Amino acid sequence: MLVLALDASTYAGSVALIRDGNVIGQTTVAMRGEHEERLMPAVAEILSTHGVGVDGLDAVACGGGPGSFTSLRIAASIAKGLSAARQLPLIVAPSTLLVAAAAEPPLPAGKYVVALDAMRGDFFCQDVAVNADGELRPGESRRTTREDLDSHAAEQGARIIGPAESVPTSPHARGFATLIRLGLAQPVQMTTWEPEYGRKAEAQVRWEVTHGRKLGE
Repeated sequence: MLVLALDASTYAGSVALIRDGNVIGQTTVAMRGEHEERLMPAVAEILSTHGVGVDGLDAVACGGGPGSFTSLRIAASIAKGLSAARQLPLIVAPSTLLVAAAAEPPLPAGKYVVALDAMRGDFFCQDVAVNADGELRPGESRRTTREDLDSHAAEQGARIIGPAESVPTSPHARGFATLIRLGLAQPVQMTTWEPEYGRKAEAQVRWEVTHGRKLGE
């Protein structure tokens, strides 16, 4: 099985090519502060480097958020476009789980809380336990404040992991190799699936404040 995996829940997008559960290629690109979109060129490059055409893929996987609104939209659009064009299964997993699954070296057994910056002082969080066999067991996910995040981790005896934490680990598409094997990444209906943005885009917030109603009403 050959899977093209993407994630862009933060300002660093990632692409991985996974064959039979093994990562055979991976890359990371900037998603912010650039003059051109870089995720699709990264997809084209990794496929070309490994001599794989879109017709050679068996599935497409995409991080489902929560995270950066614009970046998630870009990754989802690419994944859905490839899936639709070649009628490929679309596989999705929470981007918070990709933080734990993509850790290098793999996380030792223990309890963890994944933390991704949700802006405005909030964090997207995901409880994860790693057993002695290295398997991940996801727990509760939520959006919370830094104070509550620290308090929750202390109560659980868990270490906080994430791009800006003392255990620096970022979401990466290579984590799908682990999540697919463990059954923690599931196929979705391509035509109706949308990422979990976690919060509204800044432009939408401003529009709703200006117009005094929700967008779409």
